[in-house]
Amino acid sequence: MSTIRHNWTKEEILEIYNKPLMDLLYEAASIHREYHDPNTVQVSTLLSIKTGGCPEDCGYCPQAARYHTDIEGNDLMSVSQVKAQALRAKASGSSRVCMGAAWRNVKDGEEFDNVLEMVRTINKLDMEVCCTLGMITENQAQRLAEAGLYAYNHNLDTSEEYYKEVISTRGFEDRLQTIDNVRKTNVTVCSGGIIGMGEHAEDRAGMLVALSTLDPQPESVPINALVAVEGTPMEEQTPVEIWDMIRMVATTRIVMPQTQVRLSAGRTEMSREGQAMCFFAGANSIFAGDKLLTTPNPDVNEDMEMFKMLGLNPQKPFVKKSQPETIEAADSQYKALGEKPKWTRPGHVIEKNELAKQKAKETVVRK
Repeated sequence: MSTIRHNWTKEEILEIYNKPLMDLLYEAASIHREYHDPNTVQVSTLLSIKTGGCPEDCGYCPQAARYHTDIEGNDLMSVSQVKAQALRAKASGSSRVCMGAAWRNVKDGEEFDNVLEMVRTINKLDMEVCCTLGMITENQAQRLAEAGLYAYNHNLDTSEEYYKEVISTRGFEDRLQTIDNVRKTNVTVCSGGIIGMGEHAEDRAGMLVALSTLDPQPESVPINALVAVEGTPMEEQTPVEIWDMIRMVATTRIVMPQTQVRLSAGRTEMSREGQAMCFFAGANSIFAGDKLLTTPNPDVNEDMEMFKMLGLNPQKPFVKKSQPETIEAADSQYKALGEKPKWTRPGHVIEKNELAKQKAKETVVRK
């Protein structure tokens, strides 16, 4: 078995990333077969339980309130609405439901209590439950764990160096602190990033250094291709080449052998042949459904046709880790503390983010 290393350097990862493609694919596929069933892919459904109105300035995100996009916002969904969506996802072959809320960070109160009830409800359906809710404290992570949360997603997005070119309203260290808070519970960690935001290969390697040197490494790493949305600062970015996605998936597989590598946003721009090469390179998880929070995604029936063509099978729930127990709210050991943590606000100016913000203001005035 390949050794799990936590001391990868940027230079080593760049050397892997830049290998001749056939050598890279062979090495990645060989490692993939050591740790995973190469013909099994986890299917997850991503559900936006609260859309739009986010106070952050992430340059890639159409949910940021400061940019003018065509995203239709909505308040937090009800528990019954989420249950109905989860049942639909389960019937279509998903083993995991990932719930996303456009929040900077979790705040104790009625909305978070409702999210905890959503987690309990989905876990009782014998599905894995993942949440991505922004920054969380250790106590909030413990409350999610008690409810039966299987995984918490908190992407690093890119390298620490390039992060400053993408986001100015929070610091890279906040991402690491949230992951550390989750690690103090029995909840697994899902953390990856986006390529195609104008970064260099060195930044892609830097992100993988940050993820692979965590101990333990994340159980799940999403690799997203930027979906450039009109109105965001990155609306003019050229779509990333499929070869970049294949190289990124393969490199991630090599440096994090046990991790489930998620082929995430941007699949609508990928051919079946391109996706097949990503699976061969080590991707063993996808998001199904016609939307990833707010951006387009292949129809689940198309994915099932692709699976049949490639001889792939959906992964059953709780294969990598046993199903967590659900503790009811009345029996919870951890209660709301009304915490007000001081997450960082770096405050530097990103010119293209400011230009998109000004453009949004002018659009509103004209209307």
